[in-house]
Amino acid sequence: MKIDRTYSAFAESKKIATGDVLEVASRVKKFLTKEAKAQVLIFDDSTSNQIEIDFRGTPENVTRRLEALLENTQEGEKKSGPGRPKLGVVAKEVTLLPDHWEWLARQPGGASVTLRKLVEEAKKKNLAKDQIRMSQEATYKFMTVMAGDLPDYEEALRALYAGDAKKFEKLITAWPKDIQDHTMMLAKASWK
Repeated sequence: MKIDRTYSAFAESKKIATGDVLEVASRVKKFLTKEAKAQVLIFDDSTSNQIEIDFRGTPENVTRRLEALLENTQEGEKKSGPGRPKLGVVAKEVTLLPDHWEWLARQPGGASVTLRKLVEEAKKKNLAKDQIRMSQEATYKFMTVMAGDLPDYEEALRALYAGDAKKFEKLITAWPKDIQDHTMMLAKASWK
């Protein structure tokens, strides 16, 4: 869970909240106070990963627990370890063949500098493709959970991966409005 992302909460096919995690949690808690038996699913709007929030207790209890969790997560990300923490460098293992290591060792700045440059170059080169792929993955995850039993689900997925925006939009028109709108929002970057 990240504070700088937006999340959307659904009860059945109705979107009941969108915003940062604290805002969504607050609105969902109010909703659950009125609709105690409702099943609510909360999605990260950038990835469509579902998140779990403990809604026990008062709205203040929910907010306090969530703020503590967010604070612990942020502190965990800041803890220093191997590498150059002030620069955000994180040490992890990389497995390469011996001739790859030899080539890296001969590069100016050594293996780490060269690998960082190669990664940055690849990120720039593949940015558009990566955005399309991430949009398709997020749309797929959301559709699988929220629209898997709806008409034309499989055909809509085929249109999504084929990059056919018009067909995709036409296939999901019979879906509940909130699911349809959220699916289109997620798929928007797929049509580049």
